[in-house]
Amino acid sequence: MAKQISVEVSNMVAAALMLLLGVLVANPTTVQSIGVCYGMNGDNLPQPSSVVSLYESNGIGAMRIYAPDTATLQALGGSNIQLILDVPNGSLQSIASDPSAAAAWVQSNVQAYTSSVSFRYIAVGNEVIPGGQAQYVLPAMQNIYNALSSAGLSGQIKVSTAVSQGVLGTSYPPSSGAFSSDAASTLGPIVQFLASNGAPLLVNVYPYFSYVSNPGSISLSYALFTSPGTVVQDGQYNYQNLFDAIVDALYAALEGVGGSNVGIVVSESGWPSGGGPAAATVGNAQTYNQNLINHVGNGTPRKPGPIETYIFAMFNEDLKSPGIEQNWGLFYPNQQPVYSINFS
Repeated sequence: MAKQISVEVSNMVAAALMLLLGVLVANPTTVQSIGVCYGMNGDNLPQPSSVVSLYESNGIGAMRIYAPDTATLQALGGSNIQLILDVPNGSLQSIASDPSAAAAWVQSNVQAYTSSVSFRYIAVGNEVIPGGQAQYVLPAMQNIYNALSSAGLSGQIKVSTAVSQGVLGTSYPPSSGAFSSDAASTLGPIVQFLASNGAPLLVNVYPYFSYVSNPGSISLSYALFTSPGTVVQDGQYNYQNLFDAIVDALYAALEGVGGSNVGIVVSESGWPSGGGPAAATVGNAQTYNQNLINHVGNGTPRKPGPIETYIFAMFNEDLKSPGIEQNWGLFYPNQQPVYSINFS
């Protein structure tokens, strides 16, 4: 009898393992690797080939760059690092007004590298909504999309734009999240474009800025993912960290303009290690970014499941404005870590 039970248990275990293997095979890319933004505003940064090696050696599976860069695109060849490539803000007007300019941009900066570079998204503009250039974003997105489609690439490379969390006019409680009137007039049609093409909205999410602008109402632990329990109760949803609250406010805002099926990719998030208010410390930066990495696989109360997220930034950049702007890097330009971080 004992032997029979043992055999039955073994068969059950084997069946469970086979079922689990089937699930893993069916969903090989359920969890996206954490990404890191590669800003190049420095005169002492390593060569792109060394940067790509640094990504690989640290297990960083995705990168964002803010403009096409030939050396970086060449260095990424064969690396399997997923890429967000920005159409820089200075190119928006010309690409919006001239489909041939969009086609030339795609030809030079995307098609020329698709055999070896894993493009994931084209971010058409960064944080230009609302603002004077906002009018160019959607037509530029449409022209880039059409150029990708003509090249047979629209199925594998999604077109979006990156916005700041400042597009929210209402963010508290998260379920009442809504775009500001200035942003909504531009974002409404953009969200419809994203929905029709199965593309996410890229959003730069910074609990740091929310905290330092309102430290009397927001606790540091809530911003750093270290609160021991619920801080905000919003109906059925319990919020223990500010990151989730911001992302869910953005999801509510998307629903408000007909984008209930549009996902969010966090195209920037991070914490400065110095150069600013008292909260900008190495310890807080390490705590925030490590907790961010550990957390995003779980999703938010409103949207469980992995959140594709890009940390800002790879390096401290000395040509940025003095202060915190020069102190967002995970690494110094000599490739030594500013603090230890585990990307796995």
